[in-house]
Amino acid sequence: MAEYAAAAPLQVLRGLDSAWRGLDETEAQDRLIRLGDNTLAVGRLPHWGRRVLTAARNPFVVILICLTVVSAATGDLDGAVVITAMVVISCVLRVRQEYRSDLAAAALRAMVATTATVVRRASATSRPCVREVPVDQLVPGDIVQLAPGDMVPADVRLLKSDDLAVNQAVLTGESLPAAKRAAAVITQAARDGETSQAGSPADRTSVFDSPRLCFMGTTVVSGSGTSIVVCTGTSTYLGASHQEQPHRTAGTSFDRGVRSVTRLLLGFMLVCVPVVLAVNATIRGHPVEAFLFAVAVAVGLTPEMLPVVVTAALAQGARVMAGRAAIVKRLPALHNLGAMDVLCTDKTGTLTEDRISVDCFLDAAGGTDLEVMRLAWLNSYWSTAYAEAATADLLDQALLDRGESLGMMAEDSPDVIGIIPFDFSRRRVTVVTRTGFGSHELITKGAAEEVLACCTRVRADGRDVPLEEDRLARALMLIDSYARDGVRLVAVAVAARQAKSGRYQPGDEAGLALAGFVGFRDPPRASAPQAVTDLARHGIAVKVLTGDHPLVAARVCRDVGVDPGRVLTGQDAAQLDDAELVAVAEATTVFARVDPAQKARIVRALQAGGRTVGFLGDGVNDAAALRDADVGISVAGAAALARECADIILLRKELPMLGQAVIEGRRSVSNIAKYLKITVSSNVGNVLSMLAASAALPFLPMLPLQVLAQNLCFDVCQLSLAFDTVDESSLDRPRAFDSRDLARFVLRFGPVNTLADLAIFVFLWRLMGTHASPAGQALFRTGWFAENLVTQSIAVHLLRSPSLPSPRRHAARPVLLATLVLALTGLCLPLTPLGTALRLEALPVAYFPVLAVVIVGYCAATIAAKARYLRRTAPWL
Repeated sequence: MAEYAAAAPLQVLRGLDSAWRGLDETEAQDRLIRLGDNTLAVGRLPHWGRRVLTAARNPFVVILICLTVVSAATGDLDGAVVITAMVVISCVLRVRQEYRSDLAAAALRAMVATTATVVRRASATSRPCVREVPVDQLVPGDIVQLAPGDMVPADVRLLKSDDLAVNQAVLTGESLPAAKRAAAVITQAARDGETSQAGSPADRTSVFDSPRLCFMGTTVVSGSGTSIVVCTGTSTYLGASHQEQPHRTAGTSFDRGVRSVTRLLLGFMLVCVPVVLAVNATIRGHPVEAFLFAVAVAVGLTPEMLPVVVTAALAQGARVMAGRAAIVKRLPALHNLGAMDVLCTDKTGTLTEDRISVDCFLDAAGGTDLEVMRLAWLNSYWSTAYAEAATADLLDQALLDRGESLGMMAEDSPDVIGIIPFDFSRRRVTVVTRTGFGSHELITKGAAEEVLACCTRVRADGRDVPLEEDRLARALMLIDSYARDGVRLVAVAVAARQAKSGRYQPGDEAGLALAGFVGFRDPPRASAPQAVTDLARHGIAVKVLTGDHPLVAARVCRDVGVDPGRVLTGQDAAQLDDAELVAVAEATTVFARVDPAQKARIVRALQAGGRTVGFLGDGVNDAAALRDADVGISVAGAAALARECADIILLRKELPMLGQAVIEGRRSVSNIAKYLKITVSSNVGNVLSMLAASAALPFLPMLPLQVLAQNLCFDVCQLSLAFDTVDESSLDRPRAFDSRDLARFVLRFGPVNTLADLAIFVFLWRLMGTHASPAGQALFRTGWFAENLVTQSIAVHLLRSPSLPSPRRHAARPVLLATLVLALTGLCLPLTPLGTALRLEALPVAYFPVLAVVIVGYCAATIAAKARYLRRTAPWL
């Protein structure tokens, strides 16, 4: 990079064996094969071996492996074989599901692959043409064109530039754009910095000061340029940064929820397992046997299929959303979407039609003035054409369309000398025209307050007069008056200058004369009011973050049913410290005149207040907020950087689509919550039963191997809950992993399961005399094993819904089939060779009537407990 930055453009082209007309396709493909894809190797699918190792490192699987070793060491080879089979089944299920999920996520990412504008030739003798090429297919020597909103696709050296400004915050942390000029001379400091390729990006800050170099991952803020690719993939500075320091992301709602549930499960283990170990070791005096049983209880207490269920539920939701034109790039984002209780969004294109039209053109006093329209049209026409932009922005396009309808043509316009391009700090653009020999005219158009700050005069009755305080006050009142009606006024100002040979700079935008205003209107979307109502009904507060005028934003919000309240401007927000902003952000609905950094700061303030925040944005200036939000949401037509930063991409920027995506997220989280609550409550009930039986019986109530087999059967059945239906009442509020709610649920329904176990214990112990012999002990364990699986299969149907059981609210077909198989397994497994290996015995006929009575009692007790729980506790699943 140092050599190419210091060299002349022709030397750069020769050094990379390229030309202004670009590479031909054959040479580009050869380089791609030789040098590799232009990726950071973060999206490649892991090798199967790595997947298996990841699955085997699961804490619950490690416990099973330890138990296998202990069983083999103590001579229990049958037990070791069965436990090994359980480990293999668990790992295979997880690896298979995660592989399918990764394939689905990779396919979805491919649907939104970023492209770059490249000059290439079909063959060595063909004429060059400009085409879009996927970023991962760029190679050194490619000629890449840069325009506002583009993400720089590789490390490049500029060959030509026109007022190019690049945001390099992703590498330097500097929020202000850096000016880039192809003709600039590299500084000695930059040259010194570029000689070192080692060290962190912070050590190479001077490299980024080089005006001739642009780096992968940075974004074009304004201007345009033509560049040549020097480095791609992991050879870029961004690629080196990824290798030097592992990528870290802030904890989202999903991460916090998983941590809280994990802590709760560990808490249950730390309480129950030592008690079981102490009771069995004390009563029976066999420490090794007691240890094996306690380990089995620990495994039985934990839902080892939780990672698989989470992945399956989220992947299923992602597939459904893909069919509804919403792409989930990262599966955990679906949980965060379901947990979202605040949506921050821009106004334009979301609440409005994104179809801006010219509403009026006024002089400074408020009268219609066609000359103001002509000046604004000239500014838009030449600023768009001179910058070689592929498309005009919305305001410019509206002016061009209206000017065309009024018969304005480029042939009638004066010669253009140059432009001072738009940027986010000045919020204005200036076109310089030649008005005669030795004289130029500046035509400035932009945000009214920014342009007025540059004006010292005002045009009235064809003359430029001083802009006195009363005239300025009337102009400001005019702006506010139209803003209250939802019309945004953009100011137009002019100034005559003596011709000069140098380039015009922002400092030349001084001493202007206010010519008037052009008004723009963006009508509200017809679907927005209903969408806002639906989001509110589902517990999601909508907050508007916009760079527009406060009064315009407030009027649009009122039109779509959002009470704007007191509007907070970016200037006001800047005066608040972080603690004050947390309180203000919670109470504020509309934030106007906010810049990109302020958007991100508001998102962080809401998160600090305990909110789960979604951010919907599509511009380069939304990138920071998209990254900081719990779930970043963008659209297919968004700027490249916005799509890259987003977790979820909508194929159409409409709030109703987002509402559907939220519902699917909540559906996935609800099904995961079902698995957690039903499984953990059943497991805790079983542990309490084991503890009671251990204290009362002279033998183990169930062998360690049987405990593990029972747990595996139940967990495999529970996988079907990832595909279950969800009651509408479960979708009316934000959904998230809640350890406190899980604890309440477990403590309510776990003991009900224990009562059913104790009832079958009494029957087996008192009436069937199962304690009399080893065969009787085996019969006791078999009877409990069967009762447990049958009652657990019924528990799925009794507890899966927030409503009392009803034939009209039955489970999905996969759940019906899985629970039927689970119940049949409990009854029939003792008759099979596998049952013999598990030391289960065939049950006598007298057992089954008692089992039926216990099941009926269990159903009645569970329904009664559920009815009481529904009356006293909210939320449910």
